Amino acid sequence: MRWPFIISMVGILIVFLGLTMIFPLLCGLYYGDESVNPFLISMAISILSGGTLYIGSRKESSANISHREGMAIVTFAWISIALFGALPFYLGEISPSFTDSIFESVSGFTTTGATVLTDIQSVPKGLLFWRSLIQWLGGMGIIVLSVAILPFLGVGGMQLYKAEVPSPVPDKLKPRIRDTAKILWKVYLLISIIEVILLLFGGMTFFDSLCHTFTTMPTGGFSTKNSSIAHFNSSYIDMVVVLFMILAGINFSLHFQMIKGNTLAFWNDSECRFFLGVVLVLTILVGFDLYGDVYQSIWESFRFGLFQVVSIVTTTGYATADYETWPGMSQSILFFCMFLGASAGSTGGGMKCIRIMLCMKYCYKEIFTLIHPRAVSHVKISGKTIPEDVMRSVLGFVALYLGLFVFCSILLAGTGVDFLTSITAVASAIGNVGPGFGLVGPLDNYALIPAAGKWILIWCMLIGRLEVYTVIILLAPEFWRK
Repeated sequence: MRWPFIISMVGILIVFLGLTMIFPLLCGLYYGDESVNPFLISMAISILSGGTLYIGSRKESSANISHREGMAIVTFAWISIALFGALPFYLGEISPSFTDSIFESVSGFTTTGATVLTDIQSVPKGLLFWRSLIQWLGGMGIIVLSVAILPFLGVGGMQLYKAEVPSPVPDKLKPRIRDTAKILWKVYLLISIIEVILLLFGGMTFFDSLCHTFTTMPTGGFSTKNSSIAHFNSSYIDMVVVLFMILAGINFSLHFQMIKGNTLAFWNDSECRFFLGVVLVLTILVGFDLYGDVYQSIWESFRFGLFQVVSIVTTTGYATADYETWPGMSQSILFFCMFLGASAGSTGGGMKCIRIMLCMKYCYKEIFTLIHPRAVSHVKISGKTIPEDVMRSVLGFVALYLGLFVFCSILLAGTGVDFLTSITAVASAIGNVGPGFGLVGPLDNYALIPAAGKWILIWCMLIGRLEVYTVIILLAPEFWRK
């Protein structure tokens, strides 16, 4: 691999990150808070460091990026961006240690939404805006954004796009991958603007509307309030947030098709139907489970049940209720939602509905084959046969995902964390959800997790955001051989 070229690409992405700090800096200046100096220093460090890496290593053309180089660039870029993105938190002294600053940064960029902050409302607004902005950037992907706006990536950008976009088969809407990335970001921006306006109508301030939009659309879940969306105690705001969490959990290529006039785009897509069907069924189950036991009103049962189901299944992680006090069935459903995730090509995490569908169809095919050994059957989605290599990749992904969940849960428990907290914190981190159960429940945070445990969860968040393979493949000796 061409290491000078890889380093130069990582360098320019760090420069880009440093330039985005101008927005929280302006926010800090507007509100006159103490975040101004941390952002000035962080900008200078990021731009100088990234520029040095880029200029010092820039030797070769970027026209052709190999598959291995693409994976290396994406993984090292995300690690580097998380490190430099932690500088404002560390210099702003809102996190007691550099580990906590890294945790907050990784949680933001990976759109996990797990936090170590115990009093969010006391944090300067410039830093709160930065927490929200990094989730918005991380949602559609910094690499995808760079492919859209940095022309020197050229055709090689496809390798970066494939290495980062969370989908078994990345949608290519246009012949040129740069045009595809631009379309995705335009749709992302348009829906974000609409949400800001609707939240303003609900009584939110412009600052809160913008920050919550920046964390809803990437299914991130960071809030400017200690009690998350529950702070506003508004049915209107709850339903607006639910709507946009669902939109964020749908493949963004379908939004583009809708805008282009295909009104049946959602219905014609089998994964979208599966996703919406799962949300509906699980909401009905939770709603009836809560009625009469937790809430005496059928409206409240379904209002809070719907919000929590959508929040967890889309891996957003907002909370409007303490679901740890709910009946066992409702808690079990929410735990299952952490693994399910939203649609491929969305900003949601988890295993993705398409993979669950494929696994279910594959299991049915195996059962059918046992009954009819001479029959020739194939796994199909929307009438199209799924190639064997894609099917193998999906089965391998699910096995690796569950294996990492078990392995990391054991490691986290080894740091002294109790069983319930360990399994739900790891499930939440790999799925990029945010809250879990136990010490990391909806009314708690990750501050009590030991430093070693936080580093385990940091890697889980990165692994989950980059779809497991992109990070894990770097550990294979064959990857580094010529």
